[in-house]
Amino acid sequence: MFNRNRCLRHMAAIASISLATGCGLLSSGGSAQAEPIVVGTTSAPSTLDPAASWDGSWELFRNIYQTLLAYPSGVTTPQPDAADHCGFTDDANRTYSCELRKDMTFSDGHPLNAEAVKFSIDRIKKIDVPGGPAGLLGSLDRVETVGDREVVFHLNESDATFPFVLATPAMSIVDPKEYPAAALRKGTEITGSGPYRLKDYREGQKAELVSNDRYQGFAKRRNDAVTIRYFQDSAAMVKALRDKQIDVTYRGLAADDIVDLQRQDPNREIQLMEGAGADINYLVFNPKDPWARKKAVRQAVAQIVDRAAIAHKIYKDTVDPLYSMVPKGLVGHTTGFFDDYGDPDPAKAREILRKADITETVPLTLWYTSDRYGSETATEFKELKRQLEASGLFRITLKSRPWKTYVEGYQKGEYPVFGRGWFPDFPDAENFIAPFVGEQNALGTPYDSPKITKDLLPRSRRESDRGNVVRDFEEAQQILVDDARLLPLWQGKQYTAASQEIAGAEQSLDPSTIMMMWELSRKTSW
Repeated sequence: MFNRNRCLRHMAAIASISLATGCGLLSSGGSAQAEPIVVGTTSAPSTLDPAASWDGSWELFRNIYQTLLAYPSGVTTPQPDAADHCGFTDDANRTYSCELRKDMTFSDGHPLNAEAVKFSIDRIKKIDVPGGPAGLLGSLDRVETVGDREVVFHLNESDATFPFVLATPAMSIVDPKEYPAAALRKGTEITGSGPYRLKDYREGQKAELVSNDRYQGFAKRRNDAVTIRYFQDSAAMVKALRDKQIDVTYRGLAADDIVDLQRQDPNREIQLMEGAGADINYLVFNPKDPWARKKAVRQAVAQIVDRAAIAHKIYKDTVDPLYSMVPKGLVGHTTGFFDDYGDPDPAKAREILRKADITETVPLTLWYTSDRYGSETATEFKELKRQLEASGLFRITLKSRPWKTYVEGYQKGEYPVFGRGWFPDFPDAENFIAPFVGEQNALGTPYDSPKITKDLLPRSRRESDRGNVVRDFEEAQQILVDDARLLPLWQGKQYTAASQEIAGAEQSLDPSTIMMMWELSRKTSW
């Protein structure tokens, strides 16, 4: 990376997990066991092809595919995985080179060489899925291979964050013999080179992972197999944990379930871990909608929304109100929306609309996903509807879809206002700004902001010491506040519940809070 050991040392808290109420998961230190560890989550993949994914599908990809760089346990700067070593070869941070480990192969035995890496990156840009990971490669000009093992990335601008990009699961290396160069792979099969192979996949139900004996990388598997079960809601997932049908919960614990688990005797069979989180939840306003495109309408919504009420009433204080797109804990975080709008005030909102000559009740349709961000999402949007309509200024219609079709809808620009969550690609303020602006972004909703995209971001990327870019990120966040195209609502915390028999969960989350399943094991002694 760009000497990130220095500049991101203060961010390590984002990647660490503290233990609640004194409960601990001890490392077993034992060998891998054959019995699968079963992990429950409400976050099912939307796709199995990395070229299409800029979402929670990465949680599966991290364990089956491999990237040149990734995060070993406890590390906040990417380290070589498929690569033997990587680094910038110039002082301008515009040429980045990686050399692969020797004799690399995919799980099917096909060679994993420099051409495979180039193929994998090139197809992301060629396929260019709307709202997909091609948006991460804006600074990439071309990929060059030198022999069988060296890959050189030539950038069109200085980008000290590029190694972070290569460490995201979106940059997973795929087998050129199995994946089309200009289209997504169909079906439910995966060919990767990660610590596991995908033995069986049933959409919305489960993914069975077994050891990939051809894997070469830093991961040291503490188990031979993991089964990931996908649940529609937290209640069913927690019941499965209590009934010993699963061993660990990953994403999707509802606030009521968290509170219930916090109250239980720590000597019982389930342990709960609480840690700092960097995930955020926010609203997106579509500029194509006749009402959402009006700045005064967006600002009036921002003036009314009561984040503290949402955090307390809906999420039982298991999340924190958020007044900036950059979460607390990262360099550059501000409280811009609170500074500009203060406490919720319908009278001020009415005045904002009056000055824009808007005197009628504003109709808005708010969309949310019914099965992605936890069981409280529907209740959260009902509360947003209540708050906005109680002002007498808005008439709100709520609509929802399951995640897979929800993604297709917002990528096509179908929703006037819609809810999104964001789990960071990497722990840097850039990753809470850059993905949401520009013609091509993670939301499928173009956001033209030349000051951010052509000045502030390029300037920040030239700086290796990220502590020196605070002012750039503060200015970028103020632009976001002024536009009110994105409305931050809350910042999450990380909660994981596990059977007392499971060890390693405290080491299992990387800086993007993706679970590295290979860290999990069953305790061999008490």
